Amino acid sequence: MKEEIILAKGLTKIYHRGSEEIHALKEVSFAVAKGEFVAIVGPSGSGKTTLLNLLGCLDTPSQGSLRLDGTEVSGLKEKDLVKLRRKNIGFVFQQFYLLPTLTVRENIELPLLFNKRNSYQSKIDEVIELVGLSARAGHLPSQLSGGEMQRVAIGRALVNEPKIILADEPTGNLDSATSLKIFDLFQNLNSQGLTLIIVTHNVEIAKLAHRVIHLRDGEIAQEASSVGLSRKIRR
Repeated sequence: MKEEIILAKGLTKIYHRGSEEIHALKEVSFAVAKGEFVAIVGPSGSGKTTLLNLLGCLDTPSQGSLRLDGTEVSGLKEKDLVKLRRKNIGFVFQQFYLLPTLTVRENIELPLLFNKRNSYQSKIDEVIELVGLSARAGHLPSQLSGGEMQRVAIGRALVNEPKIILADEPTGNLDSATSLKIFDLFQNLNSQGLTLIIVTHNVEIAKLAHRVIHLRDGEIAQEASSVGLSRKIRR
């Protein structure tokens, strides 16, 4: 049995709006093994993004516990959460958040500068090649397609060599053909041992993951294994 990299027990998130309590998540429990590819699906308002924010240490639970690569997250100070994120997690969002005045190479390099790590060109070249943008490395975001911009965002998430990639609707702004290509890239990354957790509205694409977790009203409504990576994407 593979070692767990994420263990969530009873994760609950309550927001307050005046005197009203909004239960965004209700006692959600599950584990993710190292190297697993998990898709989280559900209707709008089901708690998908809230759960991803908790898993990424961008927010803290109201109740419950979360262990990330053996470290208990609950109760950590913000500076320790920042260190934990930098060491373990890469984020990919629906919006690409690329800096328009920086090239593909410079956008991918950016996290190394923020994290005060020495930028080394061979690593950046490796990531650019991995996401299939070697021929576009000197281009600005305005010169790229939507799929290429998302590949830059994925490269930026990879450059710090995280153990986990968390992606929130990474194909939400892309057409169906481009979405399949992006998931093909995710499959390739996963085959190299990277742990992936992806939130998506696209149930058909989600089935390409190892496991699909269905959220409804802040709770796990269904959890099922999928054909996943044994099936290649058909184009």
